[in-house]
This record gives sequence, C-alpha cells and structure tokens, in this order.
Amino acid sequence: MMNYLTVLLMQSQDGEGGGFQSLIFLLLIIVVFYMFFIRPQMKKSKDLRKFRENLKKGDRIVTIGGIHGKIVEMQDKIVTIEVEDQTRLKVEKSGIAMDGPSENLSSN
Repeated sequence: MMNYLTVLLMQSQDGEGGGFQSLIFLLLIIVVFYMFFIRPQMKKSKDLRKFRENLKKGDRIVTIGGIHGKIVEMQDKIVTIEVEDQTRLKVEKSGIAMDGPSENLSSN
C-alpha cells in the first residue's frame, strides 16, 4: 500500500494532474473497501454481541465448535449447556455462535 502511495505522489510531481486522478481513485478504493468489507463485519460483530447478551436459561444454542445444546445455567461469562443424555458442558459465552434448532434434543 505504501509503495502505491509513493508512486502516486511521484506521479503528481510530473504535472498534468495525473496524480490528482490517481489520488481520487485510491480514495474510491478505500471507500469501497470500507463499504463492502469493514462495515458488514462490524455489523455482524455487533449483532453477535447483542445475541450473546440476550441469552437466557432454556435457549437452544450452537457453539462455535458445532455442539448443540440447551442453556441450563448462566454465570457472568460461563454458560452451562445440556447436550444429549443430560450431559452438561460448561462453555464460554463467547463460544456460542447462534440459535439452535427448536426441536427436542433427546428425540432419536
């Protein structure tokens, strides 16, 4: 990125306004990068944080590792989930990825 900026600055010394057009092009690339990459990622992160804050006992969830379970106990940063056969696991709240399916866990 710095090499491209150096080339742009060197072009602007040649005259004829070529550097100004290149600078506008660079700014346009930065705006497009922000709109299509940074902004959606920030929104996704904000939505995930809000989802984790609104978790409550009885919610069905899926962890980042793909474990499906139901929340049976909540502490500050640790959530105890119940998986199949009444097995309980303690996971970090930050390890919860999304809502789980609404079907019964013990149905085989």
